[in-house]
Amino acid sequence: MTNLTSPPETITEAILRAQNVSVYYGSTLAVRDVSLDIPYNKVVAFIGPSGCGKSTILRCFNRMNDLITSARVEGKVTFHGQDLYQPQIDPVEMRRRIGMVFQKPNPFPKSIYENIAFGARINGYVGDMDKLVEESLRRAVLWDEVKDKLKESGLALSGGQQQRLCIARAIAIAPEVILMDEPCSALDPISTLKVEELIQELKELYTIIIVTHNMQQASRVSDFTAFYNAEPTPNGGKIGHLVEYDRTENIFQNPQEEKTQEYVSGRFG
Repeated sequence: MTNLTSPPETITEAILRAQNVSVYYGSTLAVRDVSLDIPYNKVVAFIGPSGCGKSTILRCFNRMNDLITSARVEGKVTFHGQDLYQPQIDPVEMRRRIGMVFQKPNPFPKSIYENIAFGARINGYVGDMDKLVEESLRRAVLWDEVKDKLKESGLALSGGQQQRLCIARAIAIAPEVILMDEPCSALDPISTLKVEELIQELKELYTIIIVTHNMQQASRVSDFTAFYNAEPTPNGGKIGHLVEYDRTENIFQNPQEEKTQEYVSGRFG
Protein backbone atom coordinates (compact mmCIF):
# COMPACT_ATOMS: atom_id res chain seq x y z
CA MET A 1 0.00 0.00 0.00
CA THR A 2 1.30 3.40 -0.96
CA ASN A 3 0.61 6.15 1.56
CA LEU A 4 0.97 9.18 -0.66
CA THR A 5 1.50 12.54 1.02
CA SER A 6 1.30 15.73 -0.98
CA PRO A 7 2.57 15.19 -4.52
CA PRO A 8 5.56 17.58 -4.69
CA GLU A 9 4.71 18.75 -8.17
CA THR A 10 1.20 19.88 -7.17
CA ILE A 11 1.44 21.18 -3.59
CA THR A 12 4.26 23.59 -2.89
CA GLU A 13 3.08 25.05 0.41
CA ALA A 14 0.61 23.64 2.94
CA ILE A 15 -1.61 25.52 5.38
CA LEU A 16 -2.35 22.28 7.27
CA ARG A 17 -0.22 19.17 7.50
CA ALA A 18 -0.81 15.76 9.04
CA GLN A 19 2.32 13.72 9.68
CA ASN A 20 1.99 10.06 10.68
CA VAL A 21 -1.29 10.72 12.47
CA SER A 22 -2.99 7.83 14.25
CA VAL A 23 -6.16 8.10 16.34
CA TYR A 24 -7.13 5.80 19.18
CA TYR A 25 -10.38 5.47 21.10
CA GLY A 26 -9.23 4.05 24.37
CA SER A 27 -6.87 1.22 23.42
CA THR A 28 -8.54 0.71 20.04
CA LEU A 29 -6.69 2.00 16.97
CA ALA A 30 -9.27 3.68 14.70
CA VAL A 31 -7.08 5.31 12.02
CA ARG A 32 -3.40 4.67 11.44
CA ASP A 33 -0.47 6.57 10.04
CA VAL A 34 -2.12 9.26 7.92
CA SER A 35 0.15 11.84 6.27
CA LEU A 36 -1.07 14.53 3.88
CA ASP A 37 -0.71 18.23 3.14
CA ILE A 38 -3.62 20.62 2.66
CA PRO A 39 -2.78 23.46 0.22
CA TYR A 40 -3.87 27.08 0.59
CA ASN A 41 -7.18 28.16 -1.00
CA LYS A 42 -8.04 24.78 -2.43
CA VAL A 43 -10.85 22.33 -1.81
CA VAL A 44 -9.74 18.91 -0.58
CA ALA A 45 -12.27 16.07 -0.51
CA PHE A 46 -12.03 13.03 1.76
CA ILE A 47 -13.81 10.02 0.26
CA GLY A 48 -14.10 6.37 1.18
CA PRO A 49 -16.51 3.83 2.70
CA SER A 50 -18.11 4.23 6.12
CA GLY A 51 -15.77 3.63 9.04
CA CYS A 52 -12.55 4.39 7.20
CA GLY A 53 -11.57 7.41 9.30
CA LYS A 54 -12.50 10.36 7.06
CA SER A 55 -14.36 12.33 9.73
CA THR A 56 -11.93 11.25 12.44
CA ILE A 57 -9.00 12.75 10.53
CA LEU A 58 -11.05 15.85 9.66
CA ARG A 59 -11.66 16.44 13.37
CA CYS A 60 -7.93 16.22 14.04
CA PHE A 61 -7.48 19.49 12.16
CA ASN A 62 -9.38 21.52 14.77
CA ARG A 63 -9.02 19.20 17.75
CA MET A 64 -12.69 18.28 17.90
CA ASN A 65 -11.54 14.81 18.96
CA ASP A 66 -10.50 16.47 22.25
CA LEU A 67 -14.20 16.51 23.11
CA ILE A 68 -14.29 12.69 23.08
CA THR A 69 -12.91 11.55 26.42
CA SER A 70 -11.39 8.31 25.17
CA ALA A 71 -9.81 9.78 22.01
CA ARG A 72 -6.05 10.09 21.68
CA VAL A 73 -4.13 11.49 18.71
CA GLU A 74 -0.57 10.45 17.93
CA GLY A 75 1.66 12.00 15.28
CA LYS A 76 1.78 15.65 14.35
CA VAL A 77 -0.78 18.11 12.98
CA THR A 78 0.47 21.56 12.03
CA PHE A 79 -1.24 24.82 11.02
CA HIS A 80 1.10 27.32 9.39
CA GLY A 81 3.87 25.04 10.65
CA GLN A 82 2.80 25.24 14.30
CA ASP A 83 1.92 22.04 16.15
CA LEU A 84 -1.79 22.25 16.99
CA TYR A 85 -1.44 19.84 19.89
CA GLN A 86 1.13 21.78 21.87
CA PRO A 87 -0.07 22.64 25.41
CA GLN A 88 0.10 26.39 24.82
CA ILE A 89 -2.37 26.25 21.91
CA ASP A 90 -5.79 27.68 22.82
CA PRO A 91 -8.33 25.31 21.20
CA VAL A 92 -11.05 27.99 21.21
CA GLU A 93 -8.91 30.49 19.27
CA MET A 94 -7.68 27.73 16.99
CA ARG A 95 -11.27 26.71 16.18
CA ARG A 96 -12.03 30.32 15.29
CA ARG A 97 -9.33 30.14 12.63
CA ILE A 98 -10.30 26.63 11.57
CA GLY A 99 -14.10 26.64 11.46
CA MET A 100 -16.41 23.68 11.03
CA VAL A 101 -19.74 22.94 9.40
CA PHE A 102 -21.42 19.73 10.51
CA GLN A 103 -23.42 17.06 8.73
CA LYS A 104 -26.76 18.20 10.10
CA PRO A 105 -27.54 21.93 9.99
CA ASN A 106 -27.38 23.23 13.56
CA PRO A 107 -28.38 26.90 13.69
CA PHE A 108 -28.69 28.45 17.12
CA PRO A 109 -32.28 28.85 18.42
CA LYS A 110 -31.95 32.57 17.76
CA SER A 111 -32.82 35.00 15.00
CA ILE A 112 -31.04 34.81 11.68
CA TYR A 113 -29.23 38.02 12.59
CA GLU A 114 -28.13 36.70 15.99
CA ASN A 115 -26.90 33.44 14.49
CA ILE A 116 -24.25 35.48 12.71
CA ALA A 117 -23.71 38.17 15.34
CA PHE A 118 -23.52 35.89 18.38
CA GLY A 119 -20.38 34.00 17.38
CA ALA A 120 -18.69 37.14 16.13
CA ARG A 121 -19.56 38.98 19.34
CA ILE A 122 -18.17 36.32 21.71
CA ASN A 123 -15.02 36.24 19.58
CA GLY A 124 -14.46 39.94 20.25
CA TYR A 125 -15.73 41.56 17.06
CA VAL A 126 -16.13 45.32 17.63
CA GLY A 127 -16.82 46.59 14.11
CA ASP A 128 -20.08 47.36 12.30
CA MET A 129 -22.19 44.29 13.15
CA ASP A 130 -24.91 45.05 10.60
CA LYS A 131 -22.27 45.15 7.88
CA LEU A 132 -20.65 41.91 9.09
CA VAL A 133 -23.99 40.10 9.14
CA GLU A 134 -24.82 41.25 5.62
CA GLU A 135 -21.38 40.42 4.24
CA SER A 136 -21.38 36.97 5.82
CA LEU A 137 -24.84 36.17 4.48
CA ARG A 138 -23.86 37.48 1.05
CA ARG A 139 -20.77 35.27 0.99
CA ALA A 140 -22.99 32.33 1.87
CA VAL A 141 -25.34 33.32 -1.00
CA LEU A 142 -28.20 33.67 1.46
CA TRP A 143 -28.67 37.43 1.84
CA ASP A 144 -31.31 37.90 -0.87
CA GLU A 145 -33.41 35.09 0.63
CA VAL A 146 -33.37 36.34 4.23
CA LYS A 147 -32.68 40.09 4.17
CA ASP A 148 -36.32 40.90 4.97
CA LYS A 149 -36.62 38.42 7.84
CA LEU A 150 -33.41 38.82 9.83
CA LYS A 151 -35.39 38.92 13.10
CA GLU A 152 -37.04 35.56 12.40
CA SER A 153 -35.67 32.34 13.85
CA GLY A 154 -32.92 30.57 11.96
CA LEU A 155 -34.79 27.36 12.73
CA ALA A 156 -37.64 28.53 10.47
CA LEU A 157 -35.44 28.27 7.37
CA SER A 158 -35.38 25.27 5.05
CA GLY A 159 -32.68 22.65 5.56
CA GLY A 160 -30.55 24.01 2.74
CA GLN A 161 -30.92 27.56 3.98
CA GLN A 162 -30.03 26.46 7.50
CA GLN A 163 -26.83 24.87 6.24
CA ARG A 164 -25.87 28.03 4.37
CA LEU A 165 -26.68 29.99 7.54
CA CYS A 166 -24.24 27.75 9.42
CA ILE A 167 -21.63 28.42 6.73
CA ALA A 168 -22.29 32.17 7.07
CA ARG A 169 -21.92 31.83 10.84
CA ALA A 170 -18.54 30.15 10.34
CA ILE A 171 -17.46 32.85 7.87
CA ALA A 172 -18.40 35.65 10.28
CA ILE A 173 -15.59 34.82 12.71
CA ALA A 174 -12.99 35.19 9.93
CA PRO A 175 -11.54 31.68 9.66
CA GLU A 176 -8.74 30.68 7.33
CA VAL A 177 -9.94 27.09 6.95
CA ILE A 178 -13.47 25.66 6.84
CA LEU A 179 -13.95 21.98 7.62
CA MET A 180 -17.16 20.44 6.26
CA ASP A 181 -18.31 17.03 7.49
CA GLU A 182 -20.77 15.75 4.89
CA PRO A 183 -22.53 19.14 4.70
CA CYS A 184 -25.00 18.03 2.03
CA SER A 185 -26.00 14.57 3.28
CA ALA A 186 -29.27 15.86 4.79
CA LEU A 187 -30.12 18.18 1.88
CA ASP A 188 -32.24 17.82 -1.26
CA PRO A 189 -30.54 17.96 -4.70
CA ILE A 190 -31.31 21.66 -5.30
CA SER A 191 -29.95 22.70 -1.90
CA THR A 192 -26.93 20.46 -2.46
CA LEU A 193 -26.19 22.22 -5.75
CA LYS A 194 -26.36 25.62 -4.04
CA VAL A 195 -23.90 24.51 -1.36
CA GLU A 196 -21.56 23.08 -4.00
CA GLU A 197 -21.65 26.35 -5.93
CA LEU A 198 -20.97 28.18 -2.68
CA ILE A 199 -17.93 26.00 -1.96
CA GLN A 200 -16.46 26.94 -5.33
CA GLU A 201 -16.88 30.63 -4.53
CA LEU A 202 -15.52 30.35 -0.99
CA LYS A 203 -12.22 28.77 -1.98
CA GLU A 204 -11.15 32.16 -3.31
CA LEU A 205 -10.96 33.25 0.33
CA TYR A 206 -10.69 30.05 2.38
CA THR A 207 -9.13 26.62 2.40
CA ILE A 208 -11.85 23.96 2.53
CA ILE A 209 -11.77 20.29 3.48
CA ILE A 210 -14.97 18.37 2.80
CA VAL A 211 -15.85 14.84 3.86
CA THR A 212 -18.34 13.32 1.44
CA HIS A 213 -19.77 9.91 0.56
CA ASN A 214 -20.80 11.33 -2.81
CA MET A 215 -18.02 10.69 -5.30
CA GLN A 216 -19.70 12.85 -7.94
CA GLN A 217 -19.71 15.70 -5.45
CA ALA A 218 -16.02 15.19 -4.72
CA SER A 219 -15.22 15.23 -8.43
CA ARG A 220 -17.28 18.41 -8.95
CA VAL A 221 -16.09 20.58 -6.08
CA SER A 222 -12.57 19.51 -5.10
CA ASP A 223 -9.08 20.22 -6.39
CA PHE A 224 -7.49 17.34 -4.47
CA THR A 225 -9.01 14.09 -3.22
CA ALA A 226 -7.87 11.72 -0.48
CA PHE A 227 -9.23 8.17 -0.65
CA TYR A 228 -9.44 6.31 2.66
CA ASN A 229 -10.17 2.64 3.21
CA ALA A 230 -10.49 0.38 6.26
CA GLU A 231 -9.00 -3.04 6.90
CA PRO A 232 -10.69 -5.57 9.19
CA THR A 233 -9.14 -6.57 12.50
CA PRO A 234 -9.28 -10.05 14.10
CA ASN A 235 -11.75 -8.85 16.73
CA GLY A 236 -14.26 -7.67 14.13
CA GLY A 237 -13.29 -4.01 14.12
CA LYS A 238 -11.81 -1.83 11.38
CA ILE A 239 -8.73 0.34 11.12
CA GLY A 240 -8.92 3.23 8.68
CA HIS A 241 -5.97 4.41 6.61
CA LEU A 242 -5.15 6.72 3.73
CA VAL A 243 -4.76 4.81 0.47
CA GLU A 244 -4.09 7.55 -2.06
CA TYR A 245 -4.00 11.35 -2.23
CA ASP A 246 -3.62 13.31 -5.44
CA ARG A 247 -5.24 15.83 -7.71
CA THR A 248 -8.92 15.01 -8.09
CA GLU A 249 -8.70 14.33 -11.81
CA ASN A 250 -5.93 11.79 -11.18
CA ILE A 251 -7.84 10.02 -8.42
CA PHE A 252 -10.90 9.62 -10.63
CA GLN A 253 -9.27 9.14 -14.02
CA ASN A 254 -5.85 7.64 -13.35
CA PRO A 255 -5.54 6.31 -9.78
CA GLN A 256 -2.31 4.61 -8.86
CA GLU A 257 -3.75 2.17 -6.33
CA GLU A 258 -5.96 -0.80 -7.20
CA LYS A 259 -8.31 -0.14 -4.25
CA THR A 260 -8.83 3.43 -5.42
CA GLN A 261 -9.62 2.21 -8.93
CA GLU A 262 -12.14 -0.30 -7.55
CA TYR A 263 -13.83 2.35 -5.39
CA VAL A 264 -14.17 5.13 -7.94
CA SER A 265 -15.34 2.69 -10.63
CA GLY A 266 -18.01 1.23 -8.36
CA ARG A 267 -16.41 -2.24 -8.13
CA PHE A 268 -15.51 -1.79 -4.47
CA GLY A 269 -16.74 -4.27 -1.90
